Amino acid sequence: MAPPKKEKKSQQKKETIRFSEKAVPAVVEEIVGRTGFRGEVTQVKVKVLEGRNKGRSMRRNVKGSVRLNDVLMLRETEIEARRIRSKVTKGTYT
Repeated sequence: MAPPKKEKKSQQKKETIRFSEKAVPAVVEEIVGRTGFRGEVTQVKVKVLEGRNKGRSMRRNVKGSVRLNDVLMLRETEIEARRIRSKVTKGTYT
């Protein structure tokens, strides 16, 4: 006699992207400018959406492409980036 077949569940679990428990979402409100030695870093203003500092607006440095209304996952919301002294364009020294 063959063993009974296991029934497959008809309902599949919806997959969600999981980040670290400590990661906090923040939405990009404004692109301030470029910074870094060669202009490879973009400074943006973000608004924290969850966590202890919910609603706080702060400056952050972002490496890589970023647009308005992008959601960034921040590891911490305590430290804010320094203001850019002058507008920096890529590869230009002022």
